[in-house]
Amino acid sequence: MNETLKNIRNRRSTRAFLPEQLNDTDVQDIIDAGIYAPSATNKQPWHFTVIQRKDIIDRLNDDFKEVASKSDNEYVRRFADSENFHVFYNAPTIVLVSGDENNAAASVDCAIAVENMLLAAESLEIGGCFIGLIAYLLNSENGVEWLKELEIPEGFKQIHAFCLGYKKIQITNAPKRKEDTVNYIK
Repeated sequence: MNETLKNIRNRRSTRAFLPEQLNDTDVQDIIDAGIYAPSATNKQPWHFTVIQRKDIIDRLNDDFKEVASKSDNEYVRRFADSENFHVFYNAPTIVLVSGDENNAAASVDCAIAVENMLLAAESLEIGGCFIGLIAYLLNSENGVEWLKELEIPEGFKQIHAFCLGYKKIQITNAPKRKEDTVNYIK
């Protein structure tokens, strides 16, 4: 099996990380994989914000939990109520992915970029996890100040996020895949 297919099959969401920071070359290679993702009519409607400061990551987590605790969604409130839950799983690096507000395909294009970056991370033996919950904070009224502090460009909104770090444990078993999800018409 070629390396690309192997990385696709081996990639798992990592939720336990070593505290060591990633090296700059690996981080740049991962970001480049996102930059080279395909996008509708090649608009590249993304902006990536890489955060490696623990104090900022922890503040984002605390503010997320505050906003989430007031959510109408019971599922989201459970995360906020859990004392041990950290929205970024204490990873040393997070990447926020913002999309051009005027681009109808930005959400899909940014998701494609995230998957490219997560596969690049896997190829470097770096763990990652897609983090959708942080949108509750960054797209709320409380998030306006964060967007300024994090220098998200005007006209962009936070769409996706993911965390990165060296894996504390190796997860190799893939959950069983659903059957009957493909039909072929020849």
